[in-house]
Amino acid sequence: MDARASQSTISTLGAEWLANQHHLKPSSLRPVEIAWRLHVEPKWGSRRVGEIRHSEVQNWVTAFTKGGGKPRSATTVLRAYGVLAGILDTAVMDRRIPSNPARGVNLPRKLKGKHKYLSHAQVELLSENAKKHRTMVLFLAYTGLRWGEATALHVRDVDLDRRRVDVHENAVEVSGTIHVGTPKTGEARSVPFPPFLAPLLRAMTENKAPSQLVFGDGDSYLHQPDRRRGWYVSAIARSQAIDSTFPRVTIHDLRHTAASLAISAGANVKAVQRMLGHASAAMTLDTYADLFDDDLDAVAIALDKERSRARARTVFRGPS
Repeated sequence: MDARASQSTISTLGAEWLANQHHLKPSSLRPVEIAWRLHVEPKWGSRRVGEIRHSEVQNWVTAFTKGGGKPRSATTVLRAYGVLAGILDTAVMDRRIPSNPARGVNLPRKLKGKHKYLSHAQVELLSENAKKHRTMVLFLAYTGLRWGEATALHVRDVDLDRRRVDVHENAVEVSGTIHVGTPKTGEARSVPFPPFLAPLLRAMTENKAPSQLVFGDGDSYLHQPDRRRGWYVSAIARSQAIDSTFPRVTIHDLRHTAASLAISAGANVKAVQRMLGHASAAMTLDTYADLFDDDLDAVAIALDKERSRARARTVFRGPS
């Protein structure tokens, strides 16, 4: 191992490491760039990789998490730590240092937030209050597509006879600019939609060319509505004025709602996985474990019934 190689600074190696993250989608790369610019380079940029110690990284993570009395989210801390650890991993592979001093530190845990789901009646109420965007709300809540996947649909992707949409693009907005690429998992999929959506989609597509977009004017990708004054938050407010129990759900929560409605309708996990485009059924189960509580109760009841049947068929003898 060349001792001179360990004299390279985090700033130099970090710039190279960041340039090689081209495999990330724009929506994933942007927060990584921010973490590097705001948190990693100012703290570690001038440091030589060979002089960084494990205890220093641990102290930084601890202090960074506490945030000087204003604790930072686990997501922010883990992202910044991940950038530093990734740079040092590359330094190890380049044989600049023998091991990564960032590995093995104690990190904050991300707590899973509880999903919010709408009932059929609540979806209907929200869609009515969304006014001209009614079809969009219903479509998201009954197909589980992400916003970017729905807004990237072309007329040719909609099969009204088979009631399927082919999802193979995703229009993601990053810093006000829309980037069109593949879906989040990188794989295309075919998603069914309920019969009641067919006439609504037909009305949106019948006067458009196959190459035009389904939602919007057909030519421009839709931006997500403003989170403070957009049509979606206005629809939520109107729904809450009518129903005081109506939850404050995000547009992405409509995807969770689709999963909930599908599972409550009896869809199996594999079907829900394919509909949502998850990488595996295990991921679907992990994401929506709370939706299967009734299934756990059913297992216990079924076991009890089987035990009763078995006891009825068997003569049990006590100790002689």
